[in-house]
Amino acid sequence: MKRLVVATRNKGKVIEINALLTGLVDKVSGAVDFEDFPETLEDGLTFEENALKKARTALKFTGFPSLADDSGLVVDALNGRPGVFSARYAGEFADDVSNNSLLLEEMLNVSPDKRTASFVSVLAFVTPDGVEKIFKGTLSGNILFEARGEGGFGYDPLFLVEEFGRSMAELTLSEKNTVSHRAMAFKKFREYLEGKSEFEE
Repeated sequence: MKRLVVATRNKGKVIEINALLTGLVDKVSGAVDFEDFPETLEDGLTFEENALKKARTALKFTGFPSLADDSGLVVDALNGRPGVFSARYAGEFADDVSNNSLLLEEMLNVSPDKRTASFVSVLAFVTPDGVEKIFKGTLSGNILFEARGEGGFGYDPLFLVEEFGRSMAELTLSEKNTVSHRAMAFKKFREYLEGKSEFEE
């Protein structure tokens, strides 16, 4: 594929995605590469709805094949919250600290065996000729009683990865990239692109 637009203003994420798709996409662009790139109101009830909405907006505005992701934390004891509201769980202008504090508060009296949760990442890929595909990655774990680790971002310090016996924030980047929800979703997307010879045209 000659060009892929990623519906994000995060330059770091664009660089990361470019590395993940090396050899399959000649150029990966982000929202910052286009003047007046439109904002998308993420009012969907699911990760799939939000990801598709962002990808369709990018395609309509740029005319290029577009990719968007929506991801978050799903906690079983909280009936799936924070879910699609993960980034703004503690309010519209919430940051990682306030979101994590609220999560710990809501999980305060939840016993160790009931603290199961999953990180979910959904990628939506759309093209000018009508292709719409969804790729989903999930990582299961448990919510800790206190933050552990200095790495990562978001809820990483509170999410115990059973396979390693450490929080996401305690994993090295290479370890994280072998198990993370986002890595799993991108693995599926890359395998899809590898099997689509028409994108070589």
